[in-house]
Amino acid sequence: MESFFKLKERGTNVRTEIIAGLTTFMTMAYILIVNTIFLGESGAGIPDNAVFFATAVGAGLMTIVMGLFVNVPIALAPGMGLNAYFMTVVLSSNGMITWQAALGAVFISGLVFILLTVTKIRQKLLVAVPDSLKTAITVGIGLFVAVVGLKLSNLVVANVNANTDISQPVAGGSFSLAFGNLTHADVLLTLIGLLIIAILMVLNVKGAMLIGIVVTTIIGIPMGVTDLSGLSGSNWIPSFSGLAVGQLDIMGALKLGLFEIIFVFTFVELFDTFGTLVGTSTRMGLMKDKEKGEKIVGKAMLVDAAGVSAGAVLGTSTITAFVESSAGVEAGGRTGLTSVTTGIMFLLALFIAPLALVVPSAATAPALIIVGVLMMSQVRNIDWDDFLQAFPAFLTIVMMPFTNSIANGISLGIISYVVLASFSSLATSRKVKIHWLMWILFAIVLARYIFIGSE
Repeated sequence: MESFFKLKERGTNVRTEIIAGLTTFMTMAYILIVNTIFLGESGAGIPDNAVFFATAVGAGLMTIVMGLFVNVPIALAPGMGLNAYFMTVVLSSNGMITWQAALGAVFISGLVFILLTVTKIRQKLLVAVPDSLKTAITVGIGLFVAVVGLKLSNLVVANVNANTDISQPVAGGSFSLAFGNLTHADVLLTLIGLLIIAILMVLNVKGAMLIGIVVTTIIGIPMGVTDLSGLSGSNWIPSFSGLAVGQLDIMGALKLGLFEIIFVFTFVELFDTFGTLVGTSTRMGLMKDKEKGEKIVGKAMLVDAAGVSAGAVLGTSTITAFVESSAGVEAGGRTGLTSVTTGIMFLLALFIAPLALVVPSAATAPALIIVGVLMMSQVRNIDWDDFLQAFPAFLTIVMMPFTNSIANGISLGIISYVVLASFSSLATSRKVKIHWLMWILFAIVLARYIFIGSE
């Protein structure tokens, strides 16, 4: 393991990597049930057991490939947001678009990614995007992850007036965020878990987040938050009948002309993956050596691209680099052994699904909030005295959590940077070089918002 994963070179050991891998899995395990809700019989219409199988196997295999092929602690799973979009496409079509055709559209978007990666266009993003934006992406993802944790735990909730239509623009504070109700057990358990992990972090305890998740889960049993009912009966026996493997309809997607859908899958995945890979790689120190870091991230992009099409073949929406991988990095994960551990846990989830799903969101939410704290540290590397760097960075950071989209944050960062840099070069003595790929991204982002919108 030492020679293969280069443990000593990256300042880690087997114990730390395994704990990091378990931490990542426990913060990601919710995708097993959430993806089933979105894509299953109550959502897009795929059989529930088929979605669970595709989620567990797809996430497991692609995460292991990431660990063995790229040697980075990045896990993959069906992306949140993209699975919701998948469900919306099917349900809003009134039967015109089947889930098989939607899977075909996902598969085609994966081929587009493979082409962009093989031609090294995706890798050029690492050179094209200014350092201030790349740093802002890391910070923004930290806030994004923290907000995910706050929402999962109901520690922060929407405060909507009774007569407010939240689908319409609001004014006068009629729609805002509010502190969760402390009389609710899940909110109280989250605060307990947050305090436990914070204390362990202050004491420099190894595996603080994993220990915190386990202890919080146990505390949740008498509080009625941790549900143990699923541990009994036949739930331990996985069902492999009625799977959706190989049922994608590529020709159906092409005949229906689902080019807009393919574009949205491709666009969101492009920026979400870029943000996750850059943010995680920066946090674990890979980007200190730019040439080496860019090479590693390039290989990670290839695995990620293959995961998109592989997920469609297995029967799930886009499999992509998961932002919760940052939890494993913060737990000390520095090599692919972390990913291999996470991947094995996903495969085992087929047989230990009840145990994996016992951990309540109120127990994993504190770990995600702590990740936000740790990733915020990168904000000091942004030159806030230079408005050309500060304004695009600010938009990138705040728009991720506020619009619930990594892609929106990066998009607005790109638009604002190109506009400000152009005016600076034209109207002042300060000449700012804008990479040609930034101009292409600028045009793509504008076209997307003008013709498709922000959904």
